Amino acid sequence: MYPVQVGKLNALILSVLIAVLLSGCNDSTSKAIASDVPVSNKAPEPTVYKLSLAQSWTQKAPIFAETTANFAQMVKELSDGQLIIEITSADQHHQPFGIFDMVKDGKYDMGHSASYYWKDIDPNTLFFTTLPFGMLAQEQYAWFYHGGGMELMQKVYGKHHLLSFPGGNTGNQMGGWFRKEINSLEDFQGVRMRVPGFAGEVLQKLGVEPVNIAPNELYAAMKEGQIDALEWVGPSLDLGMRFHEIAPYYYTGWHEPGTELQFLINNDSWNRLPGHLQKILKVAMRTAAFDMYVQSTYESAQNWSTIQVEYPGVKIRTFPPKVIEAMYDVTEELLKVRAGQDPLAKEILDSQSRFQWKARRWTRISDQAYLNSQPRG
Repeated sequence: MYPVQVGKLNALILSVLIAVLLSGCNDSTSKAIASDVPVSNKAPEPTVYKLSLAQSWTQKAPIFAETTANFAQMVKELSDGQLIIEITSADQHHQPFGIFDMVKDGKYDMGHSASYYWKDIDPNTLFFTTLPFGMLAQEQYAWFYHGGGMELMQKVYGKHHLLSFPGGNTGNQMGGWFRKEINSLEDFQGVRMRVPGFAGEVLQKLGVEPVNIAPNELYAAMKEGQIDALEWVGPSLDLGMRFHEIAPYYYTGWHEPGTELQFLINNDSWNRLPGHLQKILKVAMRTAAFDMYVQSTYESAQNWSTIQVEYPGVKIRTFPPKVIEAMYDVTEELLKVRAGQDPLAKEILDSQSRFQWKARRWTRISDQAYLNSQPRG
């Protein structure tokens, strides 16, 4: 009889427990049972986003390619690995001047290039790189971020389903390397020169034949006589390109006083990102652009010292006053024509002109006065 009684008792206890669990009447009992169930406190893994970026530069291009690598690393660290930038260089996609179309068409999410490369697609894009006799780098950054420049840039690029952000400044660029000395306007006649952007249009009016050649092809083009002169950047990048081996005359600048590169972003790619990752992108782009400006200044100082010591045959020249005056007059003439043809061009140029007028008066009594007052050095 004993085994039978125990079996009945176990069945009774089991039925009571089931009733309690099903009824939910006894909260304390339910909580006690629930507390014995293991629960994971680990948060779900965040979604990882990847953006592809095509750049106009080769993978090992100094400063420019370093800027995009720096940008990608910052994005990864700031997002704790949630946003990854995958870079494809010009030596991989083989379309250094195709960045605009590739990003617009969605082949790549982002691009790193220079806005004035797209003047044949949309003439108003060239105003956001630099202009002859225009703003210095610090003046131009002030215009972008505080003087309405960013809004005007998005007004231009928005029509193409793109966003554009400042992507790094080279500072004041040199006027170029020439095989022969330029003593007059007559010396420009028939000169075939690599010079992009608005400066190419100005020099064309003065007798130069402007061409645009990819950076990695410049040395060979100059050496083989395909071009007679070229402008690239300044000592920061020119020394490594070895242009001094071919052309002895190195002219000071007039055409690109504050050359700004750009980050391009496809609008759909941007909108797919959560708000916090969009903010991280903005911070990383702005920081990378500033870092490039600082690095360019450092490298130009270093490399110019090297040129002076190791390559004394390089002859620094400034274009004669009459040549500079002609360049200025043609620049003003062409800008006036452009403004008359397109209301948006006029809006951009008026904005830049007004801001430059104010900023330059400050620059003259600050930086310029300081430099002029130095007794030596």
